[in-house]
Amino acid sequence: MGLAAVAPGLAPGRAAPAGPPPNLILILADDLGWADLGCYGNTFNETPRIDRLAREGLRFTQFYAGPVCSPTRANLQSGRDQARFGITQHIPGHRRPYARLLDPVVPRELPLEVETFAERLGAVGYATGYFGKWHLGGAGFGPKEQGWQTVRELQGNVLAPAITGAAVPRRSADYLAEQAAAFIAENQARPFVLQVSAAAVHIPLSTTPELLAKYTAKPKQPGYPSLPAYAGLLEELDACVGRIVDAVDRAGLAERTLILFVSDNGGLEHEQSGRVVTSNRPLRGEKGSLYEGGIRVPAIARWPGTVPAGRATATPALTHDVYPTFVELGRTAPLAAQPPDGVSLAALLRDPARAPARDTWFWHLPHYHHSTPASAIRRGDWKLIEFFEDGTRELFNLAADPGETTNLVASEASRAAEMQAALAAWRTRVGARMPLPNPAFDPARAGELGRGGSNR
Repeated sequence: MGLAAVAPGLAPGRAAPAGPPPNLILILADDLGWADLGCYGNTFNETPRIDRLAREGLRFTQFYAGPVCSPTRANLQSGRDQARFGITQHIPGHRRPYARLLDPVVPRELPLEVETFAERLGAVGYATGYFGKWHLGGAGFGPKEQGWQTVRELQGNVLAPAITGAAVPRRSADYLAEQAAAFIAENQARPFVLQVSAAAVHIPLSTTPELLAKYTAKPKQPGYPSLPAYAGLLEELDACVGRIVDAVDRAGLAERTLILFVSDNGGLEHEQSGRVVTSNRPLRGEKGSLYEGGIRVPAIARWPGTVPAGRATATPALTHDVYPTFVELGRTAPLAAQPPDGVSLAALLRDPARAPARDTWFWHLPHYHHSTPASAIRRGDWKLIEFFEDGTRELFNLAADPGETTNLVASEASRAAEMQAALAAWRTRVGARMPLPNPAFDPARAGELGRGGSNR
């Protein structure tokens, strides 16, 4: 179907809006915490281009992702909850052979029969480009096999000369910005969808000597780790975002382009060595947990003339919502056989007062990471976490207690029971895989990782 035709996502007899559909850009940060950016209150890290993006667009204060990398990437591409695919941990996951529970084995790829938003939009004429980290499968299961026409798959914050063709190693954020800008220039005459999946600020941390020196000399932010290598790497990401925005503006495409910036999970507060690298406070927890610090992430949308500038919204939204949003804006519709678990945010982007008709959200992390296996449900302002090792439940009112300091499960017993039942019903509905009792459980060795294990 051509781009000027009546789109299948529209009501019968209603023509598509005049002019081409918008360009769509998703910039995905890696392990960036909710409290790391200047526009979210950080005073040590310097993120002027991302802060400008927020001033020119809409900033979400309650945007959610999965608790770790691959799960979020799966729901972004598909619009469906990662529990449907069993991708509830980073691929390939890690094992704790002596822990109380045996967690489910994680599939090594997103199934090819899953239609991505790139496939859906490519089918109606969009150019599609993917640059950066994929982490949803190896050879035969990469972006090329999932509808991305122009692909440069990359890993890490430093790229070897063999990867870039340069004489010396290059910084990944700089190279990604260059590749994205070239894609925008090459496709400015037609609608395009572009995803840039950065490595920053994932460990191992590194930055340029100049940025390291700059932040080493800078006074620390009270109550925040203020790690120079982390701040420098984040400034590299910020510059990458700025160069992508500049490429859009230089091509005269600002009013025809939605740019969405978001992180794949909450910040990683502790390296495996124990070194503290960031803090998600006032939120509790970190990447690999279902507390707010593990799943609430920064998110900013910019589209001059369509998305109101300088606004913030407390309406909860999910990375699951990206697929249906992009598909609607691209004037098509999801496959009938693959109805999204997310909802389109198109109306909210145009008018932040128009919240989607949804009041319940779910997460499933049946693995050991920076917490123990658990599921969570949020209904309105209430959030319940159910831990599988011993059946412990924790209930919080996020409006009154966003830091999740006071467990109200005893005083709100009926609410907790109702939410737990709804959570169990959801797990059944999506076919969520559950951990099992471990016959080799050894309390003295429960924290040990199996061969090849990783807490990343």
